[in-house]
Amino acid sequence: MQSQSLHRSLSATGLLAGLLGMACASAPAAPFDSLKSANATAYRLQNFEPPAAAATPAAAAPGAVPGIPGVPPEIMTWIQTGAQGLQQLIPPGILPGLPGATAAAPAAAAPQAPRFHNFRILSQTQVIDPDLREKLGEILGNPDSYDNQYARCAPGVIYPEMGLSFSIGPTAQPSDILVSFSCSQVVSRSFAWPHPATGMKPDTVANLTEVVQKLWPPGT
Repeated sequence: MQSQSLHRSLSATGLLAGLLGMACASAPAAPFDSLKSANATAYRLQNFEPPAAAATPAAAAPGAVPGIPGVPPEIMTWIQTGAQGLQQLIPPGILPGLPGATAAAPAAAAPQAPRFHNFRILSQTQVIDPDLREKLGEILGNPDSYDNQYARCAPGVIYPEMGLSFSIGPTAQPSDILVSFSCSQVVSRSFAWPHPATGMKPDTVANLTEVVQKLWPPGT
């Protein structure tokens, strides 16, 4: 009896250790593991500003969606494949097929315009809801959220529509990232990226789109 009781005790201990190990393994990677308790600010960014004199684009091939002067093809591809759910991230009045769109190129921002890592800030909001911060941490901190086969922009190129800065305490070094839906990519700007890839999988894009719609409800 003693032997059976000891065996059951050891089995229960092993099961508990296994469950704890699984919990640890699924925790978001640092620094995203601190995001739930952090002070966090989300930024809506202008993903692209053309040079002062943008070149006139070549005529579109038959059947192709016309380009906008000065707008990179990666952003045009995003318009065709997924931008409809993220109108609130797009500078108003420049993208075809969206409310208020025109065929004009995006205007260059004034030099004094507020910026986040050199990208013009269109609006910003504190991420007050801890559940929303936790969801962001789970999405961004999970290595399975990424696969470089989905990254659409060349290495070193990024057109971010969203920024995120978070830190624990007023004097802590903030952790800053840029999120580009047009590039399907997330990059760090203040810490070593913890994952082997930066390209967002389709499910990651969908999950982040849900967060964006709560941070900036449609029509705001």
